[in-house]
Amino acid sequence: MNLNFDTVQSSPSRPQTASNRLLASLPAEDLQHLESLCETVEAEVGDLLFEPGETVRFVYFPVDALISLLAVAEGRMTLEVGSVGREGMIGASVALGHEQAQVRAVVQRAGRMLRMGASDFCAEFSRNEALQHLLHRYTDTLLAQAIQIAVCSRFHVLEARLARSLLITRDRLQSEKFHLTHEFLAHALGVRRVGVTKAASALQNQKLITYSRGNIEILDSAGLEAVSCRCYELVKDNS
Repeated sequence: MNLNFDTVQSSPSRPQTASNRLLASLPAEDLQHLESLCETVEAEVGDLLFEPGETVRFVYFPVDALISLLAVAEGRMTLEVGSVGREGMIGASVALGHEQAQVRAVVQRAGRMLRMGASDFCAEFSRNEALQHLLHRYTDTLLAQAIQIAVCSRFHVLEARLARSLLITRDRLQSEKFHLTHEFLAHALGVRRVGVTKAASALQNQKLITYSRGNIEILDSAGLEAVSCRCYELVKDNS
């Protein structure tokens, strides 16, 4: 895992913020101004944006990357409490006074992101009423998702939880095909790799997915939704 994401090479080209749906929902004038404060960066799978307790120096707006948000216990045990694609942003809590990261943010799918200095973002948030309303709604959504995923992790069987996780990933990436390793899924679901293997095999035996060397394809979306717990629908409704 790359622990030096801040050194990633940025692109000198003008960022295409319309590709991030959160920013694109702002008024055109606000969008143009925020665009001028962003730079485009390329993220690779496993890049670490920040760890719990670290000072948040940048905020990120994914364009075609996917970021996993992991709660960390005792420095090693993890549980995914959310994921962020082009519909959202990473680091929004700095504008609400939280200068230190509360979760581990790691790149799940490589791609482009827009990056802005945290101090610049906070300054814009303090003066821009449209951005304030947008971020309050978005942070409420993230909190609702985290709560639902925590409930799911406590009360539902692993097969249903894996189905929920795969469906959410599909929705974020807007693709039936994606790459997720056993190791990553184990970290995300807070279980051992053998548990992921058994759950994935069960879904594959039902011809709902194919899974080989981390390459996943959803074959039967309706069937996978039937196997998943209702938490998928609740998280989806809050996206």
